[in-house]
Amino acid sequence: MDRKMANRKLIRLSQLKNKLATENLEEIDWVTFGVIVKKVTPQSANNGRTFSIWRLNDLRDLNECVSLFLFGEVHKEHWKTDQGIV
Repeated sequence: MDRKMANRKLIRLSQLKNKLATENLEEIDWVTFGVIVKKVTPQSANNGRTFSIWRLNDLRDLNECVSLFLFGEVHKEHWKTDQGIV
């Protein structure tokens, strides 16, 4: 993990909203971790393609969640991922 995190900044999901407002994250090599706390049943978009929505949390502040939308190949590869997985 130390090797993977070298020269990267950890931003907790519960801090993400504040960091987006105060820092230019496009100029920083950053990483975050989240736990899937809720999965919505896969849905169809207007174009007929299926997508998934996950609610992620860092378990530090259970009121602060991030919604992650999975489309295309990412949806196909990961839609069966279980709730509770990091």
